[in-house]
Amino acid sequence: MQTSRSEKLDLRLTPQAKRTLYKAASAAGRSVSEFVLESALARAEETLADRRHFGLDAERWEPFMAALEAPPREIPELERLMRERSIFEGGDR
Repeated sequence: MQTSRSEKLDLRLTPQAKRTLYKAASAAGRSVSEFVLESALARAEETLADRRHFGLDAERWEPFMAALEAPPREIPELERLMRERSIFEGGDR
């Protein structure tokens, strides 16, 4: 099943960058639009993967789990801040 493309993204680029994209797309047997979209999505996935998954070796696993399971630290300034009315709530207190 192919999803129809309904969104548009405009780019401003130098003439040299445009020539390079056209050459690369031609070498890959793709249209410039297909080439740019595939390349950009691949790079986006690489960038996001670093923020979704991470690995720890055995030496760091135990301290990591201990930190997750530890009770929260008391931070008086944060507790005070959470008791205050937000400036976005409006009205008098």
